[in-house]
Amino acid sequence: MAEDFKIGTGSKEERYKLLFAQAEAMLRDEGDEVAKMANLAAMIHLSFGFWWTGFYRVVGEELVLGPFQGPVACTRIGYGRGVCGTAWREEQTIIVEDVEKFPGHIACSSLSRSEIVVPVWHNDEICAVLDIDSERLATFDSTDKLWLEKIVALLK
Repeated sequence: MAEDFKIGTGSKEERYKLLFAQAEAMLRDEGDEVAKMANLAAMIHLSFGFWWTGFYRVVGEELVLGPFQGPVACTRIGYGRGVCGTAWREEQTIIVEDVEKFPGHIACSSLSRSEIVVPVWHNDEICAVLDIDSERLATFDSTDKLWLEKIVALLK
């Protein structure tokens, strides 16, 4: 089944539309949140070939590493720290064109150059964040924001 989610062709918008439909079908009957996050991270990662794609779950006052695809990552991130903690605190998606210019950026890998972090909402609270890193500068834009917010909403 993984071969169904290889890096696609077509516009970014077309690739996200296809990914959304596939994710919606795959997640529809699954009740376990970790299983959903695991498959969703793999689907996004394989569809776009990002450097790192994964979730950090809210556990108390910190984010704890959840399902991911890519190299070894930071295990815990404090509330308001780095891009992930800031997205959690500000309750909004954050796009960083150059991580070296983000105050307080947590460098889990020196190869990461740009990043997007999307809050995952459940019962009017953030329960996790989706974190995606790219090896290229300015990878993410409003199209990524729009579609990734729609995709993580499938986790409800």
